[in-house]
Amino acid sequence: MKILMLTPYLPFPLHSGGQIRSYNLLKNLSKKHQVTLFSFIRSNKEREYIPELEQHCHKVKVFKRRQAWDLRNIILSGLTPYPFLVSIYFSRAVKKAILRELQNADYDLIHAETFYVMPNLPSSVKLPTLLVEQTIEYLVYQRFVENFKLFFLRPLLYFDVFKIKFWEKHFWQKATRLVAMSVSDKNIMDKSVKHKKVDVVANGVDVDHFNEIKPEKPKEPTVLFVGNFKWLPNKDAAKFLVSKIWPLIKQKLPHAKLWIVGRNPTADILNLKKAGSIKITGDIKDIRTAFSQSHVMLAPIRNGRGTKYKVLEAMASQVPVVTTKLGIEGIEAKGSVIVTDTANDLAEKTIKVLTNQKLAKTMAKKAQKIVYQTYNWQSISEGLDQIYQQLGGA
Repeated sequence: MKILMLTPYLPFPLHSGGQIRSYNLLKNLSKKHQVTLFSFIRSNKEREYIPELEQHCHKVKVFKRRQAWDLRNIILSGLTPYPFLVSIYFSRAVKKAILRELQNADYDLIHAETFYVMPNLPSSVKLPTLLVEQTIEYLVYQRFVENFKLFFLRPLLYFDVFKIKFWEKHFWQKATRLVAMSVSDKNIMDKSVKHKKVDVVANGVDVDHFNEIKPEKPKEPTVLFVGNFKWLPNKDAAKFLVSKIWPLIKQKLPHAKLWIVGRNPTADILNLKKAGSIKITGDIKDIRTAFSQSHVMLAPIRNGRGTKYKVLEAMASQVPVVTTKLGIEGIEAKGSVIVTDTANDLAEKTIKVLTNQKLAKTMAKKAQKIVYQTYNWQSISEGLDQIYQQLGGA
């Protein structure tokens, strides 16, 4: 089957959850399908990664995305119904390139990652379109605005959230079929598009890759937090951890250490180390090193939907996980992960794992077994392949 895939980022290198997902799906689906990738890039330096993707794609075409605060984006979001998020990715050049590609080749379907690339699909195209939502964006931005410090700007930001919600639901209606990352996201989408098929295709992990590194646990009890700080929910979680949870852990375990690992740390994230006994690593060569040198991963996620790769990777690495209901969303953990939401409970449960080796070992083994059985990329790709077959055949 011939598929045109459109993504808002280049699926390599594997720096973000979206890149990890898209790359592994491409790698597995290319064994059965001919995939042409159209992708946005942020800088021309990213072109050096195209050969890696050409190993799995029939063709790769990239398009330079405007910088977020480009004046054209501000004007577009101010003078048109499009929200700021959509304005960044809207490109007439991309739209024309897609139209030419579809006119010159006989494709079976279009696979769009995220709703905000959908305006680039020509309206004249009648091919089946699969829209994959990695998270429900308007809920992420809504929470961000609720906590925005400059209160006098909130009305303007709330208006943009309203536009995100409107267009997100509009493109859910426009797509032929939809994919969500979790059952809870599917339920939200089902209410908005009652006569549209919504499938759940969870995220996965390269289980063999994470099993290669052997544990090298330090003497001090070490708590790990992992997250790319370009994603707003990770910034919120790290600040919540340091301000509300970490003091409670340190009170009971004075020798405990906190290791915050994540790309693109902002100044306010780097300043968190002032709280004491905290190490912040912005760019780690191999994330498996962090898992191998930590006793527990604490993921106090309070915002953002979809499956969290850091949780799956910790489970694959046999690192016990303490997280929130949102942190475990989309993962059937079956008692292998401790789930609670308040700062007091998150601290208490983390201390319990750090001081009870038997509990930690039992959790770790159960979690790894679940990941191996359910969340490996091969099984997940087979689920998406079935949707391709049904959609392309239709």
